Amino acid sequence: MSKLVIVESPAKAKNIKGYLGKGYEVIASMGHVRDLPAARLSVDIEHNFEPKYAVIKGKEALVDELKTKAHKADCVYLATDPDREGEAISWHLANLLGIDKNSKCRVTFNEITKKAVSAGIKEPRSIDENLVDAQQARRVLDRIVGYQISPLLWKKVKKGLSAGRVQSVATKIICDRENEINKFNPEEYWTVDARLASGKKKFTASFYGKSGKKMKLCCESDAQKILDAVENDEFTVVNIKKAQKKKTSAPPFITSTLQQEAGRKLSFTSKRTMQAAQQLYEGINIKGKGQIGLITYMRTDSLRVSDDAVSEARDYILSTYGEQYLPKSAKVYKTKKSAQDAHEAIRPTSAAITPESIKASLTPDQFKIYKIIWDRFIASQMTDAVLDTVTADIEAGGYTVRATGTTVNFAGFSLLYTESKDTDEKKEAKLPPLEVGDKPKKESVTKEQHFTQPPARYTEASLIKTLEELGIGRPSTYSPTITTIINRGYVVRRQKTLFPTELGMIVNTLMCDNFKDIVDVTFTANMEENLDKVEEGSVNWQKLISDFYGPFEVTLKAAEEKIGDIEIKDEESDVVCEKCGRKMVYKHGRFGKFLACPGFPECRNTKAIVKSIGVNCPKCGKEIIEKKSKRGKIFYGCSGYPDCDFNSWDLPTNDKCEKCGSMLFVKPGKTQKKYCPVCDAKEKTK
Repeated sequence: MSKLVIVESPAKAKNIKGYLGKGYEVIASMGHVRDLPAARLSVDIEHNFEPKYAVIKGKEALVDELKTKAHKADCVYLATDPDREGEAISWHLANLLGIDKNSKCRVTFNEITKKAVSAGIKEPRSIDENLVDAQQARRVLDRIVGYQISPLLWKKVKKGLSAGRVQSVATKIICDRENEINKFNPEEYWTVDARLASGKKKFTASFYGKSGKKMKLCCESDAQKILDAVENDEFTVVNIKKAQKKKTSAPPFITSTLQQEAGRKLSFTSKRTMQAAQQLYEGINIKGKGQIGLITYMRTDSLRVSDDAVSEARDYILSTYGEQYLPKSAKVYKTKKSAQDAHEAIRPTSAAITPESIKASLTPDQFKIYKIIWDRFIASQMTDAVLDTVTADIEAGGYTVRATGTTVNFAGFSLLYTESKDTDEKKEAKLPPLEVGDKPKKESVTKEQHFTQPPARYTEASLIKTLEELGIGRPSTYSPTITTIINRGYVVRRQKTLFPTELGMIVNTLMCDNFKDIVDVTFTANMEENLDKVEEGSVNWQKLISDFYGPFEVTLKAAEEKIGDIEIKDEESDVVCEKCGRKMVYKHGRFGKFLACPGFPECRNTKAIVKSIGVNCPKCGKEIIEKKSKRGKIFYGCSGYPDCDFNSWDLPTNDKCEKCGSMLFVKPGKTQKKYCPVCDAKEKTK
């Protein structure tokens, strides 16, 4: 008996074929095979918003092959991804191949392992029509919004623009933050720090207040009063507060937290993160072990973990770290109410497959993503960390300064993994032993002026966190949304930070003035909830679209009459086009600004914007300039390229190594330490 299994990707097909063996043929559909044609709206608004699907251009031969193989097979299993999109692909395949959608033709795997694949094949089900309807609703809704607003943007602003339910809200969030920053009025404040010593140990205590009450220092005279008061007085410890606190491990990853953490810890874009995760899910050829799916499905918002996986993690913790690192009972993390809970959290398929044991079989990106997934999952089942905290109040001149310190009493989960944060956390140093009545020696007392800072611009990590908190989009949409708004030129990424462009601000203003519902956070979040209700079977998807379209149509007609033509003038540079003599203008592309000749299409000359770093090339002596890779990552190369091939991901400096005289470089990151690549990369100076 011949059985045909259809999946999305060749990698997944190869892996599953290895598990199923003889009697099974596994073939890839290469993603979607049928969709709404791009050339037109492809939604029949007059007839209950019926979508008009067609085979995707270029996939006709593949569909014919699938039909032939399905006709010859005794049984066909549709094994696409276990989510809305995967369910829709299976539904389209069933329609094209003449498979009864009510038959048990659908199989799903939360992980690509022999056990999971065998179990999935043994328990086929019918296609979930509610899940398909939810995907159709989203697709039709996005098509209506995109195809009816986008032409308006082309006509009134410029060609190539687009609008969308999620992308327009994401753009608005970034633009709103920029407006907050521009309107921000900094406020002056001062700090006073006392550098004290107890025995040989020095420590810092910061001004707190007076008579036990906290005080703010708003101006220099306030700070100077404190300096004058303590000038001739000694410092005395008046209160010691000791406490012990527990710190709990972070839960295993869901899609959003994985993208956030990879952004913070690895400087990965959301797209780069998901590409590596997809590869790990579909399976990697591990030396000596064959093709193995290394993680569970990576598009999920559930924190649920199988009992078997928890048990395996606990066994690993016990055998590797000992009893003190294993809680008495397994940790269970609560999934938020809005989560779909269709899949487990993102975890390794086997705790026994440690990152280091398979490092040689993985690409650098695959290894980094697998390591943080594995580390975080194992750590999520380890005991809490125990921290000892000390707070010392020290008085002089009638004022109180406060010193705080934290020491690790028991590392617990932090022995393996600690979650990073969007903002830098102030590290508290270990204090010397202090008792009430002690009189630490005064080394110095200094004052410093500060100003309050505006809210930080979004990074991909913080934007994804905000979208998730607001209920905008779903795990599958975060990465493509960010990619879209960057590709449209609404937003540019500089290092990790997202900046709105002039074009982005103009389009956002237009959308806010004319399509308030489309960019309204609450409206969009409610729509996401309604789409979830379609999936649950409690809301009809066509009625949902109908209820939306009536008011939308009125708004669209009003906008067409209201919006005038908007001219976006290009910013002129001082650079002269060597081909035609015109002054070149600044343009925005997917990787930021570049120079282009205003004489297009007669003159098509473009140039990268050259940014000097004030350092000469160690090979040829010419100037080193900042450049961008095809993926938009900054690197440094010789201006004499291609004659000179010097380039570096790390920042070259004019400083020389004290040992060998070679150029010192600075690695990206917070430390900004210089290093010598010649002296075995160990020579470091501040």
